[in-house]
Amino acid sequence: MTGPAKAMDVKYQVLEFDQLDGWAKDDHTAALKVFLNTCRDMKGPDWRALCKLADDDPEPRQFFELFFRPVLIDDGQDALFTGYFEPELDGDLYQSSRYRYPIYAMPPEALRSNPWLTRRDILDTNVMKGRGLEIAWVDDPVELFFLQIQGSGRVKLPNGGYIRVGYRGANGHPYRSIGTELVRRGVYNAHQVSADVIKNWVRRNPVEGRELLRHNPSYVFFREVSKVPADRGPLGAMNRSVTTMRTVAVDPSFIRLGSPVWIEKDGKKPLRRLMTAQDTGSAIKGAQRADVFFGTGDLAGREAGKLRDPGRMMVLMPIQRAYALLPESAI
Repeated sequence: MTGPAKAMDVKYQVLEFDQLDGWAKDDHTAALKVFLNTCRDMKGPDWRALCKLADDDPEPRQFFELFFRPVLIDDGQDALFTGYFEPELDGDLYQSSRYRYPIYAMPPEALRSNPWLTRRDILDTNVMKGRGLEIAWVDDPVELFFLQIQGSGRVKLPNGGYIRVGYRGANGHPYRSIGTELVRRGVYNAHQVSADVIKNWVRRNPVEGRELLRHNPSYVFFREVSKVPADRGPLGAMNRSVTTMRTVAVDPSFIRLGSPVWIEKDGKKPLRRLMTAQDTGSAIKGAQRADVFFGTGDLAGREAGKLRDPGRMMVLMPIQRAYALLPESAI
């Protein structure tokens, strides 16, 4: 399937918990804590009631098994798990010969117009100049490009401090993978492509690399979120801190943000874990598409960049919501 699934093409299968591979071995206490971080923001009387119950210190595994059912959503696309992280960039609050590349706040006209200008238009014209939209300046345009892909990050300042930036919005153009473009050009095979491989190629080929970055017309704007403590994760789409290896980014047109999600990721390092859907991403499209949050810094980035695996994902829905999705003949 090349485009978004029509409602009639989406299939729902309600499962039992003993059909989830590895369910009994997971740390349900850790999963419940992450669920509590955002469940208060969910709308609907059933979600509010479940959040209140979760706050009354229930036995975690029993809580999920009593009040939820796992639902496999099939939109005809193969499952794909990738990883994301919070990068750290070197920068300053002021422009200099070293720190030349701005992290921009969102201009008002980009809020009013969707789509707005492309990445090329933004970078190659003066449309952003002299307007005080620069949050900070960094020393590497390639790292800035990948900051936009991740959607949040920290900027280390020369005085040893840092500021944190989070996703504010985008210019409305579709995301295009520059890794896929390198494969299309025959530069690499698909299995060779990673974030580090792409970064190194762009740096070795500055002219072609500059043009490659502009192949992606999507451009992300930020806001400063330095009020988030250093020991907490960056803010996700629900405006709450995300949690390392317990937060997953999903497509909210299929999965309600705040929902518990059971992950069965295959590959070299299989992962069986209950996470919470607390984030989104411009490249995360489809019922079986998910991005796992790996944490902050270079090590997290290397691990996240390796992840590109199949598997399956089930969303845990309140019981009545789960069975309401099935045709009458299946109940």
